[in-house]
Amino acid sequence: MKKLFTSVLIGLAILSSTACKHPGKEAETIAESAPEHKDEISKDVFTDSYGEKIEVTINHTKSTATIHLEGKTYELKKSDALPEYTASNEEYQYSDIKGNITLLKKNVDMVLFHAKREKGSGSAKMASY
Repeated sequence: MKKLFTSVLIGLAILSSTACKHPGKEAETIAESAPEHKDEISKDVFTDSYGEKIEVTINHTKSTATIHLEGKTYELKKSDALPEYTASNEEYQYSDIKGNITLLKKNVDMVLFHAKREKGSGSAKMASY
């Protein structure tokens, strides 16, 4: 009985020592991913004199502007023919000219939103020398 008990203990010891060993570290391969193309996006929120807010997201890389006003979303394309930053589609036109923010409905010449940019708001631009 004593021999059986010792052989069982030795068997368990060998079994547990082999079962607890971790497999050797596998060689880690790091795949170099292609650099992500980050879009240059700026986001501003403007408030007019009536307290209405407009959220303007401009994607400079794709030359698009997304406008959120009163629960509606307007997708506009930048217009290079017009001054400063102006974006439009068939129905609407957004402009940011000399700090005057305007969203208008083109076919009826109706201004949906107008505000003046406050000093210090918006994205900061730094000059490089």
